[in-house]
Amino acid sequence: MRVFFDTSAFAKRYVSEAGTAAVLEWCDRATEIGLSGIALPEIISAFCRLRREGKITDTQYRQLKSLLLTDIEDAAVWDLTPAVLGEAVSCLESNILRGMDAIHVGSAVALKADVFVSADARQCAAAARVGLRVEVV
Repeated sequence: MRVFFDTSAFAKRYVSEAGTAAVLEWCDRATEIGLSGIALPEIISAFCRLRREGKITDTQYRQLKSLLLTDIEDAAVWDLTPAVLGEAVSCLESNILRGMDAIHVGSAVALKADVFVSADARQCAAAARVGLRVEVV
């Protein structure tokens, strides 16, 4: 089963918060994990913010980054192809979304994901409108 995670969901794999257990369950169920190419810099940005705010140490930052880089080696990471961008634009025209959120939806459509996992309500609604099975975490 191809499970696509947007950044808000996949970050829960590394930072324990509401929804972490559900994300870990979806990761275990997936035969293939899908991510947009923008997920890596977005998650690293979140790790950097946690480090700046003193919520994680430099050592924890390096450990989290290493785990993330190892995990994405086996993931299907979707680049910003014309098909992804076309889907993203279509989502923006018919939904109230931020650009990066639309890119995640476009990537999931291009991947032909079986499940789209996100913590963002607007993004989930847009994903459902384009026919994706949505799981809110």
